[in-house]
Amino acid sequence: MPGVPLIMSNTVKTALLLGVMSALFLFLGEALGGAQGLVFGFVFAALTNFVSYWFSDKIVLKMYGAQEVGPDHRLFRIVAGLARRAGLPQPRCYVIPQASPNAFATGRNPEHAAVAATEGILQMLDDEELEGVLAHELAHVKHRDILISSIAATLAAAIMMISRFAMFWGGSRDNDREGSNPLALLATIILAPVAAMLIQAAISRSREYDADAGGATLAGGPLGLVSALKKIEAASRVVPLDANPATAHMFIIKPFSLSGLTSLFSTHPPTELRIQALLELARP
Repeated sequence: MPGVPLIMSNTVKTALLLGVMSALFLFLGEALGGAQGLVFGFVFAALTNFVSYWFSDKIVLKMYGAQEVGPDHRLFRIVAGLARRAGLPQPRCYVIPQASPNAFATGRNPEHAAVAATEGILQMLDDEELEGVLAHELAHVKHRDILISSIAATLAAAIMMISRFAMFWGGSRDNDREGSNPLALLATIILAPVAAMLIQAAISRSREYDADAGGATLAGGPLGLVSALKKIEAASRVVPLDANPATAHMFIIKPFSLSGLTSLFSTHPPTELRIQALLELARP
């Protein structure tokens, strides 16, 4: 089965992501609080891993105020048709009350998957284009990318939260040491979010090409997705999505513009390269 190696690879990536993020929690705890901080970091890592595995989808959907819709909604009907075609369980469907066009899938496995789309994308795209976008998201579901995506969002958000707390914590150490280390504290505050975002980017970029190709196959061709990507990219520059940076990798197109050094943290390949790859699939 051609999909088995990909699923196994994603399982390994998930375990690696949890391990690396847990190590970052331990580093933060030890750097900021010595032995007591290390214990706190261990407990926090265990708790965060548990919550991110079981509840990351609910956390992300709540973060965007997503509202569930039923069989009478256009989004649900298109997703239902694609899910039957892909041999997947029916995902739950949610609408995000934002004008910027975008969409993502979340959940720990295909049996607990959810697809979310903004009001903007539902208004902008015709049925063929929207089907291309949603087929892309269901390809993520089929490849089991959604677990990695959801966990990365939850853990990265937690790391950035702890780093902000570090500014007020003061970087105290054990009494048997010579006080706090301002340089270590500064490095912790700056490098922890950077590390979290680099991990997200490394996991996300190649899987977008895979989901584009899988979505094109599921939709019966790549042209709907090509047209959709062009429209979403253009509109997102005018009306950027009000998004948490920790969840940027989940969307079909990055929800805000990155340039210069910050492009290192881009969780998506350039849209023009994705379109080029999709057009290659359309050639006889």
